[in-house]
Amino acid sequence: QVQLVESGGGLVQPGGSLRLSCAASGNVFSINAMGWYRQAPGKERELVASITSGRNTNYADSVKGRFTISSAKNMVYLQISSLKPEDTAVYYCNYRGLSALGVVIAQYWGQGTQVTVSS
Repeated sequence: QVQLVESGGGLVQPGGSLRLSCAASGNVFSINAMGWYRQAPGKERELVASITSGRNTNYADSVKGRFTISSAKNMVYLQISSLKPEDTAVYYCNYRGLSALGVVIAQYWGQGTQVTVSS
């Protein structure tokens, strides 16, 4: 099992910034991918950004240029800037343990952290 603990959400004005953090602990994998998803009310959960243990990153088109994902040992961060009201959602940390061939062996989710963008 891998446990994920997120932090950093909150209320921010449009145009503001936030930094989300997620710490992974437990039986972590040497090859992995960590990322952030979000789910707004009435919408499906969507990928925001992901990063592999090899530092390859992937972003949703809607956040390119505004969000930056980074990682350290068993940690993943999401720097969010130029926030818009439509960024309001619960943000979930995601962890995928991978085989040497990139096959997902296990997947875990954090409990979610609320980001609200409002004036």
